[in-house]
Amino acid sequence: MAERHYVHVGGEEGRDRLRVLARIFAPATAALLDRVEIVAGMRCLDVGCGGGDVAVELARRVGPGGAVIAIDFDGESLDIARREALLAGHDNLIYRQCDLFDLGLDKPIDVVYTRFVLTHLQDPVTALRKMAGLLRPGGRIVIEDADASANFCHPPEPAFDLYSRLYRETMRARGTDPDIGPKLPLLLRDVGFGDVELNVYQPAEFGGGDIKLLVALTLHSIAQPALEAGLTNSDEIHTASRRLHQLVKDGDTVMSMPRIVQAWGRLP
Repeated sequence: MAERHYVHVGGEEGRDRLRVLARIFAPATAALLDRVEIVAGMRCLDVGCGGGDVAVELARRVGPGGAVIAIDFDGESLDIARREALLAGHDNLIYRQCDLFDLGLDKPIDVVYTRFVLTHLQDPVTALRKMAGLLRPGGRIVIEDADASANFCHPPEPAFDLYSRLYRETMRARGTDPDIGPKLPLLLRDVGFGDVELNVYQPAEFGGGDIKLLVALTLHSIAQPALEAGLTNSDEIHTASRRLHQLVKDGDTVMSMPRIVQAWGRLP
Protein backbone atom coordinates (compact mmCIF):
# COMPACT_ATOMS: atom_id res chain seq x y z
CA MET A 1 0.00 0.00 0.00
CA ALA A 2 2.92 2.34 -0.45
CA GLU A 3 1.24 3.42 -3.68
CA ARG A 4 -1.76 5.55 -2.76
CA HIS A 5 -3.83 5.38 -5.88
CA TYR A 6 -7.19 4.90 -4.16
CA VAL A 7 -9.79 6.67 -6.30
CA HIS A 8 -12.54 7.15 -3.70
CA VAL A 9 -13.07 9.98 -1.24
CA GLY A 10 -12.25 9.26 2.39
CA GLY A 11 -13.25 10.66 5.76
CA GLU A 12 -16.86 10.97 6.92
CA GLU A 13 -18.20 11.19 3.37
CA GLY A 14 -16.31 8.09 2.41
CA ARG A 15 -17.52 6.31 5.56
CA ASP A 16 -21.14 6.83 4.52
CA ARG A 17 -20.42 5.07 1.24
CA LEU A 18 -18.55 2.27 3.01
CA ARG A 19 -21.52 1.67 5.33
CA VAL A 20 -23.68 1.00 2.29
CA LEU A 21 -20.99 -1.24 0.82
CA ALA A 22 -20.70 -3.14 4.11
CA ARG A 23 -24.44 -3.84 4.19
CA ILE A 24 -24.33 -5.23 0.66
CA PHE A 25 -21.32 -7.47 1.14
CA ALA A 26 -21.81 -8.55 4.77
CA PRO A 27 -23.62 -11.86 4.01
CA ALA A 28 -21.08 -13.03 1.44
CA THR A 29 -18.11 -11.97 3.57
CA ALA A 30 -19.57 -13.71 6.64
CA ALA A 31 -20.03 -16.89 4.62
CA LEU A 32 -16.42 -16.63 3.45
CA LEU A 33 -15.12 -16.21 7.01
CA ASP A 34 -17.15 -19.26 8.00
CA ARG A 35 -15.67 -21.22 5.13
CA VAL A 36 -12.06 -20.41 5.99
CA GLU A 37 -12.80 -21.04 9.68
CA ILE A 38 -11.96 -17.83 11.46
CA VAL A 39 -12.29 -19.04 15.06
CA ALA A 40 -11.67 -17.96 18.64
CA GLY A 41 -8.09 -17.23 19.64
CA MET A 42 -6.76 -16.33 16.19
CA ARG A 43 -4.62 -13.29 15.43
CA CYS A 44 -5.84 -11.51 12.29
CA LEU A 45 -4.70 -8.59 10.16
CA ASP A 46 -7.18 -6.54 8.10
CA VAL A 47 -5.27 -4.68 5.38
CA GLY A 48 -6.97 -1.53 4.09
CA CYS A 49 -9.74 -1.79 6.66
CA GLY A 50 -11.54 1.42 5.65
CA GLY A 51 -14.48 1.96 8.00
CA GLY A 52 -13.62 -1.17 9.97
CA ASP A 53 -16.75 -3.22 9.29
CA VAL A 54 -14.91 -6.46 8.55
CA ALA A 55 -12.38 -5.77 11.31
CA VAL A 56 -15.25 -5.65 13.81
CA GLU A 57 -16.62 -8.93 12.47
CA LEU A 58 -13.17 -10.53 12.77
CA ALA A 59 -12.86 -9.24 16.34
CA ARG A 60 -16.22 -10.76 17.21
CA ARG A 61 -15.16 -14.13 15.80
CA VAL A 62 -11.72 -14.38 17.41
CA GLY A 63 -13.05 -13.32 20.81
CA PRO A 64 -11.18 -12.09 23.88
CA GLY A 65 -8.42 -14.65 23.41
CA GLY A 66 -7.68 -13.43 19.91
CA ALA A 67 -6.63 -10.13 18.39
CA VAL A 68 -7.27 -8.10 15.26
CA ILE A 69 -4.95 -5.45 13.86
CA ALA A 70 -6.62 -3.27 11.25
CA ILE A 71 -4.54 -0.89 9.14
CA ASP A 72 -5.34 1.90 6.69
CA PHE A 73 -3.66 5.12 5.57
CA ASP A 74 -6.83 7.25 5.97
CA GLY A 75 -6.52 8.65 9.49
CA GLU A 76 -9.94 10.26 9.46
CA SER A 77 -11.63 6.98 8.54
CA LEU A 78 -9.68 5.21 11.30
CA ASP A 79 -10.82 7.77 13.89
CA ILE A 80 -14.42 7.01 12.94
CA ALA A 81 -13.74 3.26 13.03
CA ARG A 82 -12.16 3.52 16.49
CA ARG A 83 -15.21 5.32 17.87
CA GLU A 84 -17.54 2.70 16.41
CA ALA A 85 -15.44 -0.19 17.75
CA LEU A 86 -15.34 1.39 21.19
CA LEU A 87 -19.12 1.71 21.22
CA ALA A 88 -19.39 -1.94 20.19
CA GLY A 89 -17.11 -2.98 23.08
CA HIS A 90 -14.35 -4.63 21.04
CA ASP A 91 -11.16 -4.26 23.08
CA ASN A 92 -9.35 -6.96 21.06
CA LEU A 93 -9.24 -4.70 18.00
CA ILE A 94 -6.40 -2.26 17.30
CA TYR A 95 -6.47 0.27 14.47
CA ARG A 96 -3.17 1.55 13.10
CA GLN A 97 -2.65 4.30 10.56
CA CYS A 98 0.21 2.98 8.48
CA ASP A 99 1.25 1.66 5.13
CA LEU A 100 1.38 -2.10 4.67
CA PHE A 101 5.07 -1.94 3.76
CA ASP A 102 5.88 -0.05 6.96
CA LEU A 103 4.02 -2.50 9.17
CA GLY A 104 6.01 -4.52 11.69
CA LEU A 105 4.49 -7.10 14.04
CA ASP A 106 5.83 -8.55 17.28
CA LYS A 107 4.94 -12.06 16.13
CA PRO A 108 3.46 -13.71 13.03
CA ILE A 109 -0.29 -13.79 12.57
CA ASP A 110 -2.76 -16.52 11.64
CA VAL A 111 -4.84 -14.77 8.98
CA VAL A 112 -4.46 -11.82 6.61
CA TYR A 113 -7.72 -10.49 5.20
CA THR A 114 -8.13 -7.76 2.59
CA ARG A 115 -11.11 -6.54 0.57
CA PHE A 116 -11.03 -4.20 -2.44
CA VAL A 117 -7.41 -3.20 -1.84
CA LEU A 118 -5.32 -5.01 -4.45
CA THR A 119 -7.44 -3.50 -7.21
CA HIS A 120 -6.13 -0.07 -6.15
CA LEU A 121 -2.43 -0.99 -6.20
CA GLN A 122 0.00 -0.68 -9.08
CA ASP A 123 2.03 -3.60 -7.70
CA PRO A 124 -0.31 -6.10 -6.04
CA VAL A 125 2.27 -8.90 -6.23
CA THR A 126 4.69 -7.07 -3.95
CA ALA A 127 1.83 -6.37 -1.55
CA LEU A 128 0.93 -10.06 -1.49
CA ARG A 129 4.54 -10.98 -0.75
CA LYS A 130 4.55 -8.56 2.17
CA MET A 131 1.32 -10.09 3.51
CA ALA A 132 2.82 -13.57 3.17
CA GLY A 133 5.82 -12.43 5.20
CA LEU A 134 3.56 -11.46 8.10
CA LEU A 135 1.95 -14.90 8.36
CA ARG A 136 3.05 -17.83 10.47
CA PRO A 137 3.80 -21.10 8.63
CA GLY A 138 0.43 -22.57 7.72
CA GLY A 139 -1.27 -19.18 8.05
CA ARG A 140 -4.03 -18.17 5.67
CA ILE A 141 -4.66 -15.28 3.32
CA VAL A 142 -8.24 -14.31 2.44
CA ILE A 143 -9.02 -11.84 -0.34
CA GLU A 144 -12.14 -10.34 -1.87
CA ASP A 145 -11.74 -8.18 -4.94
CA ALA A 146 -13.59 -6.96 -7.99
CA ASP A 147 -14.01 -7.60 -11.67
CA ALA A 148 -15.59 -4.35 -12.81
CA SER A 149 -15.79 -5.54 -16.41
CA ALA A 150 -18.85 -7.59 -15.43
CA ASN A 151 -21.16 -4.74 -14.34
CA PHE A 152 -24.60 -4.86 -15.92
CA CYS A 153 -27.81 -2.87 -16.06
CA HIS A 154 -31.12 -3.67 -17.77
CA PRO A 155 -32.78 -1.92 -19.49
CA PRO A 156 -29.65 -0.21 -20.81
CA GLU A 157 -28.99 3.07 -19.03
CA PRO A 158 -26.51 5.73 -20.26
CA ALA A 159 -25.87 6.99 -16.72
CA PHE A 160 -24.91 3.48 -15.58
CA ASP A 161 -22.71 3.04 -18.66
CA LEU A 162 -20.91 6.28 -17.80
CA TYR A 163 -20.37 5.16 -14.20
CA SER A 164 -18.97 1.81 -15.37
CA ARG A 165 -16.68 3.40 -17.95
CA LEU A 166 -15.38 6.14 -15.67
CA TYR A 167 -14.72 3.73 -12.82
CA ARG A 168 -12.53 1.49 -14.95
CA GLU A 169 -10.84 4.26 -16.92
CA THR A 170 -10.09 6.34 -13.81
CA MET A 171 -8.40 3.39 -12.16
CA ARG A 172 -6.45 2.53 -15.27
CA ALA A 173 -5.32 6.16 -15.53
CA ARG A 174 -3.71 5.62 -12.13
CA GLY A 175 -2.07 2.40 -13.20
CA THR A 176 -4.32 0.09 -11.19
CA ASP A 177 -6.51 -2.85 -12.18
CA PRO A 178 -10.33 -2.61 -11.87
CA ASP A 179 -10.68 -6.20 -13.12
CA ILE A 180 -8.17 -7.96 -10.86
CA GLY A 181 -10.66 -10.42 -9.34
CA PRO A 182 -10.22 -13.37 -11.74
CA LYS A 183 -6.44 -13.05 -11.49
CA LEU A 184 -6.35 -13.62 -7.72
CA PRO A 185 -5.94 -17.43 -7.62
CA LEU A 186 -2.94 -17.39 -9.95
CA LEU A 187 -1.42 -14.42 -8.13
CA LEU A 188 -1.68 -16.29 -4.83
CA ARG A 189 -0.13 -19.42 -6.29
CA ASP A 190 2.68 -17.46 -7.92
CA VAL A 191 3.52 -15.76 -4.61
CA GLY A 192 3.82 -19.18 -2.97
CA PHE A 193 0.47 -19.96 -1.38
CA GLY A 194 -0.92 -23.46 -1.56
CA ASP A 195 -4.42 -24.93 -1.21
CA VAL A 196 -5.74 -21.98 -3.23
CA GLU A 197 -9.51 -21.91 -3.66
CA LEU A 198 -12.03 -19.41 -4.99
CA ASN A 199 -15.68 -18.45 -5.01
CA VAL A 200 -17.46 -15.95 -7.26
CA TYR A 201 -20.60 -13.94 -6.61
CA GLN A 202 -22.25 -10.80 -7.89
CA PRO A 203 -24.75 -8.65 -5.98
CA ALA A 204 -27.63 -7.31 -8.07
CA GLU A 205 -31.12 -6.04 -7.41
CA PHE A 206 -34.38 -5.37 -9.23
CA GLY A 207 -36.18 -3.08 -6.80
CA GLY A 208 -34.75 -0.04 -5.07
CA GLY A 209 -32.08 -0.47 -2.43
CA ASP A 210 -28.45 -0.34 -1.38
CA ILE A 211 -26.92 -1.66 -4.60
CA LYS A 212 -28.39 1.11 -6.72
CA LEU A 213 -27.52 3.63 -4.02
CA LEU A 214 -23.90 2.44 -3.97
CA VAL A 215 -23.65 2.88 -7.74
CA ALA A 216 -24.79 6.49 -7.40
CA LEU A 217 -22.46 7.13 -4.46
CA THR A 218 -19.52 5.56 -6.28
CA LEU A 219 -19.95 7.83 -9.29
CA HIS A 220 -19.86 10.81 -6.94
CA SER A 221 -16.81 9.36 -5.15
CA ILE A 222 -14.74 9.00 -8.32
CA ALA A 223 -15.94 12.23 -9.95
CA GLN A 224 -12.96 14.40 -8.97
CA PRO A 225 -10.21 12.00 -10.11
CA ALA A 226 -12.17 11.34 -13.32
CA LEU A 227 -12.34 15.08 -13.97
CA GLU A 228 -8.65 15.49 -13.18
CA ALA A 229 -7.83 12.73 -15.65
CA GLY A 230 -9.82 14.51 -18.37
CA LEU A 231 -12.22 11.59 -18.77
CA THR A 232 -15.44 13.58 -18.39
CA ASN A 233 -16.82 17.02 -17.57
CA SER A 234 -18.89 18.45 -14.74
CA ASP A 235 -22.12 18.62 -16.72
CA GLU A 236 -21.85 14.95 -17.73
CA ILE A 237 -21.17 13.91 -14.13
CA HIS A 238 -24.03 16.01 -12.78
CA THR A 239 -26.55 14.65 -15.29
CA ALA A 240 -25.53 11.03 -14.71
CA SER A 241 -25.45 11.43 -10.93
CA ARG A 242 -28.96 12.89 -10.88
CA ARG A 243 -30.24 10.04 -13.05
CA LEU A 244 -28.61 7.33 -10.93
CA HIS A 245 -30.12 8.78 -7.77
CA GLN A 246 -33.52 8.75 -9.49
CA LEU A 247 -33.04 5.05 -10.25
CA VAL A 248 -32.33 4.16 -6.62
CA LYS A 249 -36.06 3.78 -5.97
CA ASP A 250 -36.91 2.54 -9.45
CA GLY A 251 -38.62 -0.85 -9.54
CA ASP A 252 -38.17 -1.52 -13.24
CA THR A 253 -34.37 -1.62 -13.54
CA VAL A 254 -31.98 -4.49 -12.83
CA MET A 255 -28.61 -3.16 -11.67
CA SER A 256 -25.49 -4.95 -10.46
CA MET A 257 -22.30 -4.41 -8.59
CA PRO A 258 -19.02 -5.69 -10.07
CA ARG A 259 -18.47 -9.42 -10.03
CA ILE A 260 -16.59 -10.34 -6.85
CA VAL A 261 -13.93 -13.02 -6.60
CA GLN A 262 -13.11 -14.47 -3.20
CA ALA A 263 -9.78 -16.29 -3.10
CA TRP A 264 -7.91 -17.83 -0.24
CA GLY A 265 -4.82 -19.93 0.32
CA ARG A 266 -2.42 -21.27 2.90
CA LEU A 267 1.24 -20.50 3.48
CA PRO A 268 3.30 -23.71 3.37
